[in-house]
Amino acid sequence: MNMNVTLKPREQRKLEDWVADDCHGLNFFDIDTSLQDLLTIYLSDDLREHMTPVYRKLGEVAGNRLDELARTCDRHIPVLHARDARGRNQDWIEYHPAFREMEKIGYGDFGIHCMSRRAGVHGWPEKVPPMAKYVFQYLFTQSEFGLMCPISLTDTSSMLLERYGPEEAKEKFLKNMRSQDMDELFRGAQFMTEKIGGSEVANLAVTAKQENGEWRLYGDKWFCSSSDAEVCLVLARPEGAPEGNSGLAIFAVPRTLDDGSRNKYRIVRLKDKMGTKSMASGEIIFDGALGYAFGDVGAKANPGLRQMMDQVSMSRLSHGVRAAGMMRRCLNEALVTAKTRDVFGGAIIEKPLLRRQLLKIMVPTEQSLSMILHVSSILHRAEQGDESAKRLNRILTPLVKFRACRDNVTVATGALEVRGGNGFIEDWMNSRLVRDAHTGLLWEGTSNINALDITTRAIAKTGAHEDLADDLKARLEAAPGLPGQFTGELSGLIDRARDFAEEIAKTGNEIKARLASDALYHVTTASLMASEAAAIGARGGDARRLLLARLVMDHKLRPHDPLKNGEDKFEIEAGNALLGEEPISLEKASDLVRL
Repeated sequence: MNMNVTLKPREQRKLEDWVADDCHGLNFFDIDTSLQDLLTIYLSDDLREHMTPVYRKLGEVAGNRLDELARTCDRHIPVLHARDARGRNQDWIEYHPAFREMEKIGYGDFGIHCMSRRAGVHGWPEKVPPMAKYVFQYLFTQSEFGLMCPISLTDTSSMLLERYGPEEAKEKFLKNMRSQDMDELFRGAQFMTEKIGGSEVANLAVTAKQENGEWRLYGDKWFCSSSDAEVCLVLARPEGAPEGNSGLAIFAVPRTLDDGSRNKYRIVRLKDKMGTKSMASGEIIFDGALGYAFGDVGAKANPGLRQMMDQVSMSRLSHGVRAAGMMRRCLNEALVTAKTRDVFGGAIIEKPLLRRQLLKIMVPTEQSLSMILHVSSILHRAEQGDESAKRLNRILTPLVKFRACRDNVTVATGALEVRGGNGFIEDWMNSRLVRDAHTGLLWEGTSNINALDITTRAIAKTGAHEDLADDLKARLEAAPGLPGQFTGELSGLIDRARDFAEEIAKTGNEIKARLASDALYHVTTASLMASEAAAIGARGGDARRLLLARLVMDHKLRPHDPLKNGEDKFEIEAGNALLGEEPISLEKASDLVRL
């Protein structure tokens, strides 16, 4: 990737020129040659050609104005006003004007929340497929993570409302939830978490009661992101419904009633969060708030949790996308720093140990990019009714959430270390990247929850690991020009990972659920990157992803002795190629992986 950043000659530098550059001012799409190459695989030619100018426009905005706004919003966080001037409980949240401008970019200018829910956004005649939509999230998040939560919530809330909601609520809310007019827009949110239940939603205690033919909600929600959204979907238990998951139902709860008055719930406190400071997360008390029930619910088993899991699944994928975008920003920050920081006689990118550190940042970043594009393409097939894709999606979605979000923390910390002490200072992007990265470990299920979902449900109950292994091996067999020995070894690793994960699932060995999930993620991404390299390289393009696949195999899937001074020839040669500016032919990449 050519970022057009170079060191000035020493004799021409002022004192401040010795401080390394950052990525601000770059076009985040133009510098991302990995993304550009992969779009030739994952998007149809007409869709890619149509969207490329829009991606380039967002890349320019993300690297410039959005980056400036995000820095401002991180310093000027939302403020809750509990009462109006007359002492009435008319709570409202005050945002810095920079946040409103960011909203205009995300919702208004680019329509990220609605492009997959209605046709015509950006002039595309149909609904934009997931794999094209998530590129917008990926680019946007490289500058602003916090606002992507409300944007994604609005997207998935309108999906749930259209899929399961009552006609009355659809008529009242859907059009506005899918508007790009900021004066008409209804933002969406989902409120699930309570003091008594986070991951264990069976304990949820917010109650819905029928009063005069209407549903009214009572109780406390403990963690509500996008607290002042115009429409929130609330998971609650109808009065008299069974205990546990089966008693839960969804209610669409508007912030404002038809007569213009406030619905009967209050935001009582905003969370003082470690990260995502630009976005208001709060605690809400429902005191008879009007809600529109999803379906014929009541004192019986209700489908609310099952319905809400559609949103959870898409939010997990969105978190994987956000992690991939943030890792790309971290990698780019590290590369710019390494090219413009001069110590001990030259740029630090020439130092062997630093080059190895850059590779440790690069590999998980590229893994996540392949994964999010692949999973979103599988989601698209699943939404078209492909049953095999539905089974693949069942295991791939928690996999990308589990591993990409964990890698994001390590990558963000590594990029901060490359910048050094300046990375610890809030003037620079790195400290915010570190703080925000931890969010992905928590929202939509911790690492443990996602690992157990993979082993105890996707594998033990669905057998989706078999579909995954078959799909990956078929991709390798169809990939032109890959070295036979390399392909054979990777195919064998797929079998081993599948069998290991199945053993963990069947024996109920929860202690190794993360190891099993790691193994599946790494064989999946290694296989994807190898097949992508073959496809791109066959057209004469850059086949560097084959080297990345080999690095995943070496460091994540092969046994190694940490106390042995091993053979480093491949890693050194691969690093020279991957950190260079020149494209790598499939022939050269194949020769290198044979080392």
